[in-house]
Amino acid sequence: MRHLIIYAHPNENSLNRNLLNTVVETLQSQNHEIVVRDLYAIGFDPVLSLADMQGQRMGKVSDDVHTEQEYISWAEQITFIYPIWWTGLPAIMKGYIDRVFSYGFAYRYDQGIQKGLLKGKTTVIINTHGKSHEEYKQTGMDKALSLTSDHGIFVYSGLEIISHLFFDKADKTSSEDLEIWQDQIKNLYSEKVLNH
Repeated sequence: MRHLIIYAHPNENSLNRNLLNTVVETLQSQNHEIVVRDLYAIGFDPVLSLADMQGQRMGKVSDDVHTEQEYISWAEQITFIYPIWWTGLPAIMKGYIDRVFSYGFAYRYDQGIQKGLLKGKTTVIINTHGKSHEEYKQTGMDKALSLTSDHGIFVYSGLEIISHLFFDKADKTSSEDLEIWQDQIKNLYSEKVLNH
């Protein structure tokens, strides 16, 4: 299977990097094709410019966006790994969505009806956040994130979400927590993802 991993975290020693490594190792052990797009490492420009906006309507995108769209077209399964900052996507990941999930590539309107164009591809989203799951539930943040990212971006584009993992209290992670989370990821990619 062809797996694309879109990753956003600037720290090489972060929890997110550790989770990325777990995904990659699990997929490698099953001999899958893997491409990792580390948005900080490649210096992805997240700013949606006027030229981008004008080009999208004419079906033209810049070379850097075209490269990312080629990877998405190639992939059968896409994993997004990023921390939740200020209750949303890091700017570089949001900018990736703004620029790469462009009109005519990720979605379009047919006679006023919205259509996701990435149908047939599956996705897994892996997030870390500082607050506890309990705090997220109490404030409704868990539902808000599901609505804005899961439905507002991924499902809207036609992707089928296999799983959305939230790892909480990320700034206070114990080695026991990390082991449990790594096992969760290994099980997910060995069972659900690969047999989907």
